[in-house]
Amino acid sequence: MQIFRRKIYNQLLDWKQNRSDSALLVEGARRIGKSFIVETFAKNEYKSHLLIDFNNASSVVKGWFDEYLGDIDTLLLNLQIEYGVKLTPHESCIVFDEVQMCPRARAAIKYLVADGRFHYIETGSLVSIKKNVKDITIPSEEMAIEMNPMDFEEFLWAMGEDLLVDRIKECCEKKKPMEGLHRKAMNLFRDYMIVGGMPQALLKYVETKDYDKADAAKRAILSVYRNDIAKYATGSELKAQSIFDEIPAMLQRGEKKFSPSAIKPGTSYRDYDNAFFWLSDSRIVNICYGCTAPNIGLRLNMERTTLKCYMADTGLLISHAFDENGRTPVDLYKALLRGSLEVNEGMLMENIVAQMLKARGNKLYFYSKSSREDPSERMEIDFLITKSSITSRHNIIPIEVKSTKKYTLTSLNKCVAKFGEYITTPTVLHTADFKVKEGITYLPLYMAPWM
Repeated sequence: MQIFRRKIYNQLLDWKQNRSDSALLVEGARRIGKSFIVETFAKNEYKSHLLIDFNNASSVVKGWFDEYLGDIDTLLLNLQIEYGVKLTPHESCIVFDEVQMCPRARAAIKYLVADGRFHYIETGSLVSIKKNVKDITIPSEEMAIEMNPMDFEEFLWAMGEDLLVDRIKECCEKKKPMEGLHRKAMNLFRDYMIVGGMPQALLKYVETKDYDKADAAKRAILSVYRNDIAKYATGSELKAQSIFDEIPAMLQRGEKKFSPSAIKPGTSYRDYDNAFFWLSDSRIVNICYGCTAPNIGLRLNMERTTLKCYMADTGLLISHAFDENGRTPVDLYKALLRGSLEVNEGMLMENIVAQMLKARGNKLYFYSKSSREDPSERMEIDFLITKSSITSRHNIIPIEVKSTKKYTLTSLNKCVAKFGEYITTPTVLHTADFKVKEGITYLPLYMAPWM
């Protein structure tokens, strides 16, 4: 089986070298490869490791974390005997896989870390981690990092395109066009958009170059998500399922904002508040909040009742949105590769930009203003992000996403005119090559991860 290179591996190394006086919790959506990357890391970086998969662990093993919590020596000895692994103090690691299935094991982290003999890594999905903490104290000796679906750079690594990655980074840094390599990069970007960043789907595609096989893997993941909603979204199951089913239609609308009345007439955002929080915590979706003004304090201006809801993985969105008898038709994929699916492509491009910005650690915001009296006030900016290094009040980057070759920049120009004192580098992400014109930076969509 092919082992994909993942950026989170370097974060695991940093924890081992500098922060291992705490346990590490790797959290994220289901089926993004948490268990695989952690087990690979434990095999590579330790003399020995012991892995407990709490999905399959016996009730006896789970019971030990209650029975021997005051006798760490016996607990550790029993685990080594049960799993047939000899651990070496200060050179071995214990992995609690799917730790949410055994809350007492998570509570034991406080004492295991204090014991100091071994390193501890936990994996889990927030979809049920938060559900299963009612009767335990969350250990302060636990450091959490979030894992996302594979990003475009990781996709290119999987496709053997390391040199192309270097070229894209160089052109983005030096602010120059890709020229002869633009078409190749854009074609691979469309591949990434179709296949997505879920490892099982990408593995099928890398092995077979068959979109249908990748699509089958994605549909299996969507079924897991639907089951999770029914099982874990306690009290909000029907509303969370309604939002999940409505996402493609939401994104297809002009403004793409969530409209409660589109799901059920007469309802308001507050009726769906808990369902949105659950979907966001599960990492099934990325929430983009509206803000009242694009200035230095985006969070301070956030409107919780104005939001857009994107799928966390665009490959999953495509399989979710375009369903022809339980599968995505080949003709659709061909149209997406040619860039000729004009009706729906805008929502896909915007979704994948949200996915890439989120993977880089950005909080997602947008700006929308309607005014009947003053046309200059009417504008819709797809995304607002903050410069990572704030050296002046000009620190907000407004981003417009364009999926076709012909487009206008009415909203972006209005935004610059009205909020210029807060804005730097107004940016258009489009399907063409890099250029700078009249103070606006035009980036090919595939450069978004390196903005």
